[in-house]
Amino acid sequence: MPPTADGPATDLDHLHLTLRPEPLMEPEEFRQYYREQVNQVRGKDTVARLSLKLQQAYRTLPFKAFLMGHPGVGKSTEISRLLYRVKDQHVGVRLNIATELNPASFKVFDILLLMLVRLAEEANKMKVAPLGGMLSERLFSDIKQWLGTEQVKESRTETTAVGVEAGAGVKGDSLWAGLLGLFASAKAEMKYGADRKTETVEYRLQRLPDLVDLCNRVIDACNQTMLDKTGKEWLLVVEDLDKTVISPRELADLFTQYGNVFRDLRISMIFTIPVWMAYSSEAVRLPFDRYMIHDTPVYDRKHSPHERGREAVQAVLEARVSPALFAEGQMARLIVASGGNLRDLFAMVLDAGEGALARNRKASRIEPDDARAAINNMRVEYLWRLGQSPYDVQIPYPDKTAKLLAVYNDVPDNGVPDAVLYSLLRGRAIQEFNGDRWCGVHPLVVDILKEQQHLKPQDPGGTG
Repeated sequence: MPPTADGPATDLDHLHLTLRPEPLMEPEEFRQYYREQVNQVRGKDTVARLSLKLQQAYRTLPFKAFLMGHPGVGKSTEISRLLYRVKDQHVGVRLNIATELNPASFKVFDILLLMLVRLAEEANKMKVAPLGGMLSERLFSDIKQWLGTEQVKESRTETTAVGVEAGAGVKGDSLWAGLLGLFASAKAEMKYGADRKTETVEYRLQRLPDLVDLCNRVIDACNQTMLDKTGKEWLLVVEDLDKTVISPRELADLFTQYGNVFRDLRISMIFTIPVWMAYSSEAVRLPFDRYMIHDTPVYDRKHSPHERGREAVQAVLEARVSPALFAEGQMARLIVASGGNLRDLFAMVLDAGEGALARNRKASRIEPDDARAAINNMRVEYLWRLGQSPYDVQIPYPDKTAKLLAVYNDVPDNGVPDAVLYSLLRGRAIQEFNGDRWCGVHPLVVDILKEQQHLKPQDPGGTG
């Protein structure tokens, strides 16, 4: 928790403590910084719907879903809100794929193993580990055999060998300690193992059904112990699949080719996935329903100020920063320039605050020139995103301009998904709003279109 957690920053030197981009995770900081107004202007309250689904699934069949949202809308913070809403019936275990696995080499079995590892760690932490008859020697032996690579001598590594030996000869309740030892080695391999042999990968993929069965046996044991001791069930949340360097093709295959792997697990799960997966032609093959967290509007569909949207974003900002740190009109100016994206807003306020202190070490507030410089810096970032990347589908800028103007002018078919629309959504040049999914051009990009004379200087919707 930052030192100023009991109140918003009251001087420019402490902006970096309250404007951290990390999601709200702990109950105290969530209480301090979260504001419900944002969800009240987004259309559907996605978390409320997911909460209801999980409550209905309690002690019946597991609930599984995909959660989507463009970068910066606050998906991880909304997951914190979800876990708080269902805390009387579920205990959430959050898996961060981007940091807990090697995104350049992970396979579907790594996600299953990570689920086992993190579930075991959390059960141990909460002192609800399945002991005695709940965790049999046969289950321990089967897990050890699956993790071992003695069947594939070419791919045996020292790390894996240590993991296999860690649980050798354990008896009774010490089975749990042995299992944690195995999982510790497996966790290290998943995160740092970049030199896996083809034989090992193929062998483990062939034995995926066995791993699913092992997962379910551990899940059943952990879930029964949790129910007996607390009356709650486990909920796995797999986050940041949209932030990994895994290719779009591989990520799509993870759920289209291996959908049954996740469908067959006997535990409730929520996966955060990139929005483009919902726009692909193979979206119908995704195994679970998709739920969307939309952007927060600062303009309405006709480019008039969206007052409730701006007020909602202001409420979030004022929870972190005193309004006294802004010269008249500058808070509102930065809110509009952010397009309602909280990550961008925090970055611009930090930039403006640092600019003010660099200009005058005794500065007490953000002046118009400081806000202007921060907005210009962010506008340049958006301009770069409109260009072509060697890692993306190559889309000529005139095609992007045509799509931006179609969205700005609300041409009837502007929302039909295609490669151009997805590229612009991914770069946040285009935003999605409300439950009826209407799109708008980000205010910074409206400015760019004006500068390039694609729009007139007096056209509404920009930062001016």
